[in-house]
Amino acid sequence: MLTNVVNLFFPKVCYACHNLLQDNQSVICVDCRHDLPVTNFHFDNNNSVKKVLYGRVKIELGTALFRFEKKSNVQRLIHGLKYKGYENIGFTLGNWLGNELKTINDYKNIDCVIPVPLHKKKLKKRGYNQVTKFGQQLALALNACFIDNVLVKITNTTSQTNKTRIARWKNTNELFALKNMQNIENKHILLVDDIITTGATLEACATVLQQAKNIKISIATMAIVP
Repeated sequence: MLTNVVNLFFPKVCYACHNLLQDNQSVICVDCRHDLPVTNFHFDNNNSVKKVLYGRVKIELGTALFRFEKKSNVQRLIHGLKYKGYENIGFTLGNWLGNELKTINDYKNIDCVIPVPLHKKKLKKRGYNQVTKFGQQLALALNACFIDNVLVKITNTTSQTNKTRIARWKNTNELFALKNMQNIENKHILLVDDIITTGATLEACATVLQQAKNIKISIATMAIVP
């Protein structure tokens, strides 16, 4: 009874299309789940994510759940996650991708999942890192550790959203540092972020992580810009 009253005044809507959700649905409606532009990179050995970073940093495996386009449902999902406090979107996308990756032998070798970090000032302002729940669900699915105290962001930058590709690349210079590197030595790391565009942020993170001994780095993101 109470649930019905709450739904009457605060109806649950799909975070992608904003249509009402059915009682058995959560976060994303069934129609959107079928229509969202999944990449399936991890199933068909597509190297699109690795190609973004080719010649810049060595990547073992790379995938993205969706293709990203402006004014799309994917953009609405990620915007809601980053700027409207809808953290459960990250949980849902991590669960979605994690359930797929755990069926693939190559991803069963992942030892730990590390999120691209936020600067402490931005983290305090937003209240959460938008890729934390995404990464935690991937770690759970892959039976890996989730580690968010090794890679840190030491320079606070403005939002990347409206920057050109060249500006985004310049904006990542000397942003990150490594702490407690012994915690990731000899491990296969899955580095996770929300979107990969130029790959500059992920390159900067991977370059710093490579200071640790004998590591391998793979990448998983929520979306990729074609």
